[in-house]
Amino acid sequence: MWTVMYIAPTAKIADMIKTKLTEEGFLVQTRPVNLSKQQFEILVPSGELEEVQEVLNSILHP
Repeated sequence: MWTVMYIAPTAKIADMIKTKLTEEGFLVQTRPVNLSKQQFEILVPSGELEEVQEVLNSILHP
């Protein structure tokens, strides 16, 4: 089951996060929150959520 772990404010940030998490070996999906906003959900398998959160923190707060 996929779980939303982060909402990126732009497509560019969503793509950067997806790329970095994929490079770390995680499965990642992105999808727009809705058509009127530019926000994107970052989704990961629920079993990897804690691991991915640690990596995401290092990406967002180097």
